Amino acid sequence: MKKFLFLMLFMVGVWFALTNFQGLATQGQYDSVILNFREDVSTTILSDQLDAIAKDYQKTASLNSIFSIDEHIYTVSGDKNLLNRLKNSSLKQYLEYIEPNYIYKALEAPNDPEYSKQWNLHNINIERAWEETKGKDITVAVIDTGVSRVRDLQETDFVPGYDFVNDRNDASDDHGHGTHVAGTIAESTNNGYGVAGIAYQAKIMPLKVLSAGGGGTVADIAEAIRFAADNDADVINMSLGGGGESQVMKDAIDYAYGKGVVIVAAAGNSNQNAAGYPARYPKVISVSALDAAGKKAPYSNYGAGVDIAAPGGSDSGKIIQETINPKTGESILMGFQGTSMAAPHVAGVAALIKASGISDPNEVLGILQQSARKVQEDPFNHYGAGQLDAGEGVKLAQKGQVSFRDFFRWLRDNGYLNPRFWIDGGAVALFPKVLMVLGSYLLALLLRFYFPFQWGSPFNWGLILGSSGLFFLEGIYVFDLPQWPFRVMGSSLPELANSIQGTSFLNPFLASVLIPFALIALLLGHRSWKWFAVGVSLGVASCLTVHAILSPSVWLMPSVDISRWFLGVNALLCIGLACLSSQNDRIRVRSRSS
Repeated sequence: MKKFLFLMLFMVGVWFALTNFQGLATQGQYDSVILNFREDVSTTILSDQLDAIAKDYQKTASLNSIFSIDEHIYTVSGDKNLLNRLKNSSLKQYLEYIEPNYIYKALEAPNDPEYSKQWNLHNINIERAWEETKGKDITVAVIDTGVSRVRDLQETDFVPGYDFVNDRNDASDDHGHGTHVAGTIAESTNNGYGVAGIAYQAKIMPLKVLSAGGGGTVADIAEAIRFAADNDADVINMSLGGGGESQVMKDAIDYAYGKGVVIVAAAGNSNQNAAGYPARYPKVISVSALDAAGKKAPYSNYGAGVDIAAPGGSDSGKIIQETINPKTGESILMGFQGTSMAAPHVAGVAALIKASGISDPNEVLGILQQSARKVQEDPFNHYGAGQLDAGEGVKLAQKGQVSFRDFFRWLRDNGYLNPRFWIDGGAVALFPKVLMVLGSYLLALLLRFYFPFQWGSPFNWGLILGSSGLFFLEGIYVFDLPQWPFRVMGSSLPELANSIQGTSFLNPFLASVLIPFALIALLLGHRSWKWFAVGVSLGVASCLTVHAILSPSVWLMPSVDISRWFLGVNALLCIGLACLSSQNDRIRVRSRSS
């Protein structure tokens, strides 16, 4: 019965954590609503429904653009109230879906102009890739704020694009973001001016979906994706994003992917444990950002949905490209930072891989991930498959199709055949956790030898929660659900703080004798639950001992040696506390025997 109650409490905790999380799929801002009419709806019925909307809601629904005719996609201005009213009206029988027309924004953090070496290109080993290909005959669609032909893009080939914000053919940039992104992909190179681009013999297709203010709707972005696919784009780069899952966006991505287009997007700049949209969609390559030292950039999203990491810059080193000054419209060399800057690195390398003869989007992703420099210690998935390596990617692509033997060797060499990888990519340090569990039970057996007591469920749970927690839960990954509830439930009491905050440092208030002392003080008078507190004390002692030996990192401690002493002393105090708390039971056992 007690085990059943524990199980029920656990399930209630999981249910509460997950049901109270709205997820990125329902977050985001919008001021209009998308109406996707069924394709079998006749023109007469369609016209009647549009008139009914105008009459009942005093709103005019109109085609999103000329490219919406075949898909029957209309938009109407309105908020959440209008969305709910439309969903509950008779109109829904004629629609495939009604959804918010979310506003996505550029993800960069623009900074003051500066000029420095392009560390980012050296970081991805671009010179080795250039020995084989420069991306000739590949078209990369830049879905962004538009692209302007600044001086350092004059020798870059362009193909016709479109301005979906203003519904015109001229897709010039009035913000600066899109031109900067396009420069990373295909800036004119070896022209004696400015800086270089990754796939500088590739063609740029400028598709403007973001206004001068940096915002744009998912309806425009979705149409730009379809436009790129219908006009022979090989790669799409979207350095934009936000909260809010969209069916019209997903349909467009599926459409482009089905036509062989590689789709790349920025993971987001919120330092959150999940990629944003559209990077979050399964058929989009989601890119997190690295700083100049090759570490996760402070702003970069990570965790769920991230596929690979690439240079995005930070305050210590920005991504330099020529773009426009939005105030004057003049060309200027500027340093930006953001996952917006990381995504075009992957898009550029994808163009090089496609130019090497790999056409299938899934195969391109496989080569990007197989050739990436793997990061061994990545418990929170900062880097996805690893750090982008253009040289190794092109080298692998030049070999043609990857054989099963090559693929198996790659799996083996990168540790993917190790069962630990399949639990959240190695997020669970299995060996230390096993040591913590075994250590707590050895301490319990030793305690029982000197202080005989009845071993029950509360004592077991105390040992587990104090030493390792339900560590197998740490790596559970469910799409669009947060990972932190599982990390919390999969952590021991001393490790709670660093599991929530995503750091390797133990909190000295949790990783000490304080919690066991408080529990014993509260539960000492209870005959059964006292042993839960004793179990926690022994479990914490085991956990602290393992950390003292293997990873003595404690917040506010000035050195590793002091951290190790701190953890060791508190482990001894926990053992002593458990012994003192067990003496009454030893006296009781002796009195009964006499």
